[in-house]
Amino acid sequence: MTLLLPEGALRRTTAVATAVFALALAGCADMGGISSQAKLRDADSLGLTAPAAAAPVAAAPALDSQWWLAFGDAQLNSLIAQSLEGNPNLQVARARLARAQAAVSVTESYDKPQLNGALDLTREKFSANYIYPSPLGGSIQEAGTLQFNGSWELDFFGKNRTAIEAAIGSANAAAADADAARVLLASNVARGYVQWARLQDRLAVANRTLAQREETFKLVRDRVSAGLDTRLQLKQSEGGLPEARQQIESLKEQVEIAQHALDALVAKPGVTQALTAPVLANMKPIALQSTIPADLLGRRADIAAARWRVEAATSDVANAKTLFYPNVNLVAFAGFQSIGFDNLLKSGSQQWGVGPAVRLPIFEGGRLRANLRGKSADLDTAIESYNATVIDAVRDVADQISSVQSVGRQQVQQREAQAAAEAAYDIAVQRYSAGLGTYLDVLTAEVTVLAQRRDSVDLAARALDSQVGLARALGGGWQPEDAKTAAAGSATAHN
Repeated sequence: MTLLLPEGALRRTTAVATAVFALALAGCADMGGISSQAKLRDADSLGLTAPAAAAPVAAAPALDSQWWLAFGDAQLNSLIAQSLEGNPNLQVARARLARAQAAVSVTESYDKPQLNGALDLTREKFSANYIYPSPLGGSIQEAGTLQFNGSWELDFFGKNRTAIEAAIGSANAAAADADAARVLLASNVARGYVQWARLQDRLAVANRTLAQREETFKLVRDRVSAGLDTRLQLKQSEGGLPEARQQIESLKEQVEIAQHALDALVAKPGVTQALTAPVLANMKPIALQSTIPADLLGRRADIAAARWRVEAATSDVANAKTLFYPNVNLVAFAGFQSIGFDNLLKSGSQQWGVGPAVRLPIFEGGRLRANLRGKSADLDTAIESYNATVIDAVRDVADQISSVQSVGRQQVQQREAQAAAEAAYDIAVQRYSAGLGTYLDVLTAEVTVLAQRRDSVDLAARALDSQVGLARALGGGWQPEDAKTAAAGSATAHN
């Protein structure tokens, strides 16, 4: 229903307008009994408040947004910098942020006055059997309209305001998602680099094994030539050589695949070919706190994104409720309309109008209630998704802390075991050379020492990898202000 009133009659319609509003409020569809049922989990419910969560250890520095610099590896720093600049998945996240920012600007425009112009020129035949009298009826005439139309929605019930808040919430979520993607990408590059270094160290162990077996084969061959051993020992020793070479080829394949994975993350095929093969020992361990921080919920971008989606869904519910109330606009038009193009701009062709336009829902067939139920369900979904993200984050940090601490203890024990295995192997070789032991003793000692060397490499890689995982789980140095600053760019970038 639309009411257009001339300006001079506005004062006489106060009582009418009041009656219209009263009728509108009385005729609004009922929204009772529809609400969200889910509840947000807070830090208390997760045990993230003192004393359950201890303060950071004194030796652990605050996590920097470029935490990977602490590893002290220039090649790793360069690879991460390149990935953050050109990785397609990260660019997708940034494009989604730009779209969300544009949506904020579009929504903000609904709360501002609108003005548009229209020019219509037609040549038409008017019906002789309609409302037009002769000579207009039955004739062919040219008709023109040149007009400006304006409107301004008076947001009495907050429809535009809640829509803007929902759009801003979505933009903030998109900004936090982009930051979360950045943290994840940096950690994936670091983990890929550690994996490359692990395989290189394993390859070095395999090459050392081959050299060791070649020396042993030479020793056995000399003893066979001297009649001290049989050809059985010679064949046993010889069989270890192709096995060692096969291990080397397998590791070379894995190294190339690891490099390809890094190339893909950096989005530059072949970029790792120009780099020096990394070595685990050249990467410094980084100091990270060994307890779950009480402020964990404010450190992770993925949790912030989930929280902003809850805010956006809450505003969507509020917006759905405003649709139950009247929509009030101020509308106006001014321009020219005439029969005959030559009369269009004459003073007698002028026309204008101004007045309020009120639209109110009366019978909607349940559409508004269904829409509100849907938005309430969306809010429940957002809340439970947030709760799931929070619970998973707490588990993630706890897992990474456990791994860091356990790997450290395992390394202490492994170093002792390797020292004993290396000493036992040297003794077995010496006894065999002196004829005091059998070649089986040498093989048994070799199996043990090779296993310990591989364990040493794997544990060193796990130690670095778990530090990367903990840095990511702790938020990667992200700050809430990062997402707010990015989302706030919508006001300046799109207006």
